[in-house]
Amino acid sequence: MSGLLALLDDVAAIAKVAAASIDDIGAAAMRAGSKTAGVVIDDAAVTPKYVHGFEPARELPIIWRIARGSVINKLVFLMPAALLMAAFAPWLVWPLLILGGCYLSFEGAEKIVHVLMPHDAHAGGPDGSHAVNDPTHLEETKVKGAIKTDFILSAEIMVILLSNLDLPNFWMQAGALALAAVIITAAVYGAVAVIVKMDDVGLWLSQNANLGVTRALGRGIVRFMPWLLKALTIVGTAAMLWVGGSIIVHSLAEMGWHLPEETIHHWAEAVGKGNGALEWSVTAAVDLVLGFVVGLVLIPIGTKIVAPIYASLFGGKAEAH
Repeated sequence: MSGLLALLDDVAAIAKVAAASIDDIGAAAMRAGSKTAGVVIDDAAVTPKYVHGFEPARELPIIWRIARGSVINKLVFLMPAALLMAAFAPWLVWPLLILGGCYLSFEGAEKIVHVLMPHDAHAGGPDGSHAVNDPTHLEETKVKGAIKTDFILSAEIMVILLSNLDLPNFWMQAGALALAAVIITAAVYGAVAVIVKMDDVGLWLSQNANLGVTRALGRGIVRFMPWLLKALTIVGTAAMLWVGGSIIVHSLAEMGWHLPEETIHHWAEAVGKGNGALEWSVTAAVDLVLGFVVGLVLIPIGTKIVAPIYASLFGGKAEAH
């Protein structure tokens, strides 16, 4: 009997350790996930364009297909690569983060340049795509393009997640990485689904609601959605530049060049004078400006060198945001 009680006590102890490990994984996943804010906001702002022009009945199935592709990107391809890198070449994390920060800065700066200096992208469709008579073919093209773009954003998300995980073993790292990846994907594409369908909800309310106030609410939703999408684009662009600049500065410090990070820190202290919120705002503003400058420098490189190489290797044009 005493042996059975001892065994039960051991089982209870193991269960407590397992529960604590699960808590650690969840907490680590949430902390790491919060660091990907800029990429996540951009992902949510970008994705609605892929369902533009389709029948309302096809919008949610298209979003589901892109979300499923995003999960496959993260869990099947990127997570194993990230874990192998962490195990055998951890020094690669910071150079890859710098590369990702440069990509975010390039994308953010390019969006601003396109707004300030609009040009014809040789497009036949309202969203910049060529007109395609076959809706099924167009849907396949859009979904494939969205999943390719998601792969790039997901790679950046996974590297950022990995760099912010501080867990003692491989399996806890894998669990936290997988959990954060699934939560982020669900949050992004759940938000996209809501955004995409809100105008349909507003239209239905404006036409079918019994109460005048509800019909007015529906009309208000329909009028509000274009403004929301514009705001998301602006916030997403600003977040990309901020996160891109921040990643570059912090990664350079981790690689041994502390001057940029220390200089920004001193500026923030001089302006903030002990006010934490103001110091953070100054740091974020400087990171944003730095991201924009880096992006401007990279635009000719990306458009004149990288894009033609990408086109020659993979066919077609690199997916633009």
